[in-house]
Amino acid sequence: MRLVVIEVLTHIAHDRLALQEAIKSKVGSGPNDPLYYRVKKRSLDARKTPMKMRLEVAIYTSQSEQEDDSSPPLSLRSIEEQPRTLVIVGAGPAGLFAGLRALSLGLKPVIVERGRAVRDRRRDLAVLNRIGQVDPDSNYCFGEGGAGTYSDGKLYTRSKKRGAVHAILKLLVDFGAPEEILIEAHPHIGTNRLPKVIEAIRTEIINRGGEVRFESKVVDLLCQRQGANVEVQGVELANGEQVYGDAGVILATGHSARDIFTLLARRGVLIEAKPFALGVRVEHPQELIDQRQYHGTRPPELGSASYRLVTQVSGRGVFSFCMCPGGIIAPAATAPGEVVVNGWSPYKRNGQFANSGLVVSVDKEDFAPFAQSEGDPLAGMRFQASVEQLAFEHGGKSGVTAPAQK
Repeated sequence: MRLVVIEVLTHIAHDRLALQEAIKSKVGSGPNDPLYYRVKKRSLDARKTPMKMRLEVAIYTSQSEQEDDSSPPLSLRSIEEQPRTLVIVGAGPAGLFAGLRALSLGLKPVIVERGRAVRDRRRDLAVLNRIGQVDPDSNYCFGEGGAGTYSDGKLYTRSKKRGAVHAILKLLVDFGAPEEILIEAHPHIGTNRLPKVIEAIRTEIINRGGEVRFESKVVDLLCQRQGANVEVQGVELANGEQVYGDAGVILATGHSARDIFTLLARRGVLIEAKPFALGVRVEHPQELIDQRQYHGTRPPELGSASYRLVTQVSGRGVFSFCMCPGGIIAPAATAPGEVVVNGWSPYKRNGQFANSGLVVSVDKEDFAPFAQSEGDPLAGMRFQASVEQLAFEHGGKSGVTAPAQK
């Protein structure tokens, strides 16, 4: 197998026969020679006209070689008698994939999730959107699938830390995600499709002997001192039930579970403050973004245009984040009396508006006034909460109405 990079006009990239001819021309094959290939990565270069699609293409010497070049599936085992139990707190992407990984190791995953199952969450979101009533345990952030389920399901990152990315994307496809996520530079499942993928992962975990418990909020860690160390042996739920894991406990609680951070600090678990980013969400007519990115009318073979902005202002990074073409702005508060927004797009990204976070980096000096003691690791969390409370006040102190301006 050899990799070649080819740039073609956008309509050729979406025409199988025309693309095959372009690849043959690139590699010097005759018109009647067999061609065995697979597109590995596809990205749009819209900096100049005419716009080009940049493709990374794997060329094979035979059909069998082409078929062999695929990521092996994660080997999931069905639980045998008396397996070791791994307690996983949180049924977001980290928790669900930890559950799948546990099965591959022959462990029994027991996932406890404070929120409701993915379809039951819809009723809570309907109440949130309609009358602004926040359920602190089931909302846009908490519940099966985590924040990403109803906030787009974007599958890319600026982080340079890379693991088995393709294998994970392949696993998502196996559970029902669209196949193009395997090749797109900015893969995206879509809020309308992602719940079925999440349900399929949960069903697989349960069918192989794991457990997934909803409306099971963790309120404490079950600890035992072992010499100079303290060993976490399980968790206590809000109903008083204690769940033990002889293979360990994984906290996959995500960004917004402030009560868990507070619990860890109270329990003496080492946590450290780190810089993060916050800002506003900006919205434009999608047609305007298309015109600017595509140098005029959007070609029929291309979807709604996205953008990415990065700059420095007074030594701080300012950048676009979670850009949602054809998307919707959603209320993502996790507690009454607070307002914070997120964005999402359906699979087709065919809404009238584009929105994106526009955020600035903040660090320990910015949230130092919120520290309750020297080296307080939770000062940033309190700073974040104060901003969301101010947004609630400036939004009129009514439900989840966000302050806005032109």
